[in-house]
Amino acid sequence: MLVLSRKVGEGMKIGEDITLRILEVKGDTVKLGFVAPKNVPIWRSELFDEIADANRQAASIELGGDINLDNILRSTKRGDAS
Repeated sequence: MLVLSRKVGEGMKIGEDITLRILEVKGDTVKLGFVAPKNVPIWRSELFDEIADANRQAASIELGGDINLDNILRSTKRGDAS
């Protein structure tokens, strides 16, 4: 992990396309500004972790029993799927 000290108004570059600026410091809160291409997602880490946990839980749900996709598709075509 790279650790840097910056003052309000100072910033740093991440690669060629991302700029980070320190906008304000109030008590223990730091306001950051990011300039990045639209295709670069910027997430708060706690939100990213929450979404990743939810995705892991959803992926691990067991449906129980054998699922026969072929039978499901056939019954759907006949219109008798429930």
